[in-house]
Amino acid sequence: MWKEENNKLKQTFEFKDFTEAFAFMTRVAFLAEAYGHHPNWSNVYNKVDIELTTHDKGNTITEKDRKLAKAIDELN
Repeated sequence: MWKEENNKLKQTFEFKDFTEAFAFMTRVAFLAEAYGHHPNWSNVYNKVDIELTTHDKGNTITEKDRKLAKAIDELN
């Protein structure tokens, strides 16, 4: 579930192992490119932390972030 914190939508996704986490990141990368909106993220072994904010709107949450978050949820 996405949390709103410090003008960002945040969520941690957990997978069976690194390979599954990396595959998820690859799918998100293609999705983000299609949306023209890219996440701040990090990966440690089986966990992927994603933060969404709109930089060109003053680092705040916009409809772009909400749409991408929904699309990411549909991947998982």
